[in-house]
Amino acid sequence: MTTPPPDAEARRAIPPVICYPSDTLPAPDLPLYRAALATAEVTETSFAPPRDANSFTVPAGHFFRITSVEGPQVGDLNLWNAGDLSERFFSGKTRALHGTHVTTGERLWSNLPHLRPMATLVEDTLDWYGIDTFGGSVHDVIGTRCDPYTGNLLSGSQYHHCCHSNLTRALASARNLPLAEAEPHVHDVLNVFMCTGFTRDTGQYFMKASPVRPGDHLTLFAEIDLLGALSACPGGNCSSEHSSDTAACYPLKVEILKPAADTLQGWSSPPRNGYDRSHGL
Repeated sequence: MTTPPPDAEARRAIPPVICYPSDTLPAPDLPLYRAALATAEVTETSFAPPRDANSFTVPAGHFFRITSVEGPQVGDLNLWNAGDLSERFFSGKTRALHGTHVTTGERLWSNLPHLRPMATLVEDTLDWYGIDTFGGSVHDVIGTRCDPYTGNLLSGSQYHHCCHSNLTRALASARNLPLAEAEPHVHDVLNVFMCTGFTRDTGQYFMKASPVRPGDHLTLFAEIDLLGALSACPGGNCSSEHSSDTAACYPLKVEILKPAADTLQGWSSPPRNGYDRSHGL
């Protein structure tokens, strides 16, 4: 609507600067984690049912693996400190540190003032996908989660199996909380297996059919004691819509794996962020 100024192209041509250079981020010891994973045994298995969610706990120093079973399915993951629900996954800072999508060797960070690794991605069978010609990639930290409030805003719908709703019910059940008390703890997610990006012309968030197939999995290492909730998105593989009672939906399997004793020599759970707040915020 505004006439471009004479130097418009010169302004557009200014090169970008990375906001948070990650060269100094503490690097995970992937060889150590992989060696521990090679010894790990499954101690618990649960399933997020289609259009619903499950909860699970992971002790620090254990692994959890999310696997597609039966058919292509994406999931929305929430993580909390198992001993303190106020510490939870911070998708925005994870995105700022690692980019719009995460894969092997990258981490899921907790919210302020904690800001420490909650989990490390150790194994990703979709890491081959990269970034496609549309700008899409897998395992995003840009989508917030499908929710009934946005559905009502855009279309007047009253849909009760959105991932936000599913995650709320899973947390309420896990901690014996009223739904109204559990809901504020539900937060922006890691969209596991979901293929997303931003359109080049309008900058809108898009989704497309996920490349996930039965047997594909994402394995993470718990850096702290975790409470997790995973929703099997009502959109199935999210090829057309994400709040649907007609899309083909499948369960997602969650396994907790305990490594053999003494395979994590030298590892310790990361402390909370060391910023000294006594000098002021």
